[in-house]
Amino acid sequence: MLNLKVKPVKREYIDLAWMRLNNLTKPVRSLGMLEEIAARLVGIYENPMPEIKGKAVFVFASDHGVVEEGVSAYPKEVTAQMVFNFLRGGAGINVLARHAGASVVVVDVGVDYDFDDVEGLVKKKVVYGSRNMTKGPALTRDEALKCIQIGIDLVKEYHQKGYNLFATGDMGIGNTTPSAAVVSVITGRPVEEVTGRGTGIDDETYKRKIEVIKKSIEVNKPDPKDPIDVLSKVGGPEIASIAGVVLGCAELSVPVVIDGFISTAGALIAYALEPKVKDYMFAGHLSSESGHKAALAYMGLTPILDLNLRLGEGTGAVLAMTIIEAGLKIYREMATFEEAGVSKGSDQNNVSK
Repeated sequence: MLNLKVKPVKREYIDLAWMRLNNLTKPVRSLGMLEEIAARLVGIYENPMPEIKGKAVFVFASDHGVVEEGVSAYPKEVTAQMVFNFLRGGAGINVLARHAGASVVVVDVGVDYDFDDVEGLVKKKVVYGSRNMTKGPALTRDEALKCIQIGIDLVKEYHQKGYNLFATGDMGIGNTTPSAAVVSVITGRPVEEVTGRGTGIDDETYKRKIEVIKKSIEVNKPDPKDPIDVLSKVGGPEIASIAGVVLGCAELSVPVVIDGFISTAGALIAYALEPKVKDYMFAGHLSSESGHKAALAYMGLTPILDLNLRLGEGTGAVLAMTIIEAGLKIYREMATFEEAGVSKGSDQNNVSK
């Protein structure tokens, strides 16, 4: 069983950050969310002048047995093919990670393919794809816990290498189906409300997808009060590993940027296990997947970007990293009124944190 040690973010560091932010050469709160991001970073790092030393996005790949039910527009072989594309640097996440200055760490936790000695791939395979959840649990409880631990361990490994800002990404044909199931069970929202069209399925496939999710929940009866039960019965390997990354970051007091719908399903599992992880999470963006907004609302997270993205892979999260870094640069590099010799405005007389 997981032994979680997550401490709350210390308010005194956040208060310290606001003292500086409110004294920078600008009207109070005029940089909005950039200031909120900076204050949160000071609290997370427990450092009055923190620095982002290295950025990495973990892209967890896995197949899903539920694809047998015809819930995706793509065949499952695409999962392995996209892993090779990631390793060659040709996918959307590679392009945007290069733009953001982030390392891409591609991890096989459950792809139904033997990669042998493919260079650059982190091989952590727990299963050769999850099982068809319409017929029983997608994973055993032990498999789910192993996948979570992989995420926790990778965060620790890369943190020791000097990275201190992480993002979550995913690749897995059919994975919006278990993600919708997880979100529905944890939040209590109807399946229809949290199920989107994934890779762009037609109306007939969409109706089938909803029925498949309902059947999976009915067959498995996941317990919403037991996040590991939910994860094992109607989740998936990459969702579990993403949950592990969130937990690992929270334990180490480093920030994690969650991506879209699949990443947020993993974050929901972590939040259900330990609500204090919320303080260490940044919601990178608002996906066009219908269930994403409900999942973020359940955790009380406000997305940084809203660009109608639905690719996954960590693309929205690494884009948000550039905004997060901008917020910290404002905090670190902008002059105070005293330093610049600029007169303060009347708004400085009644500032609130």
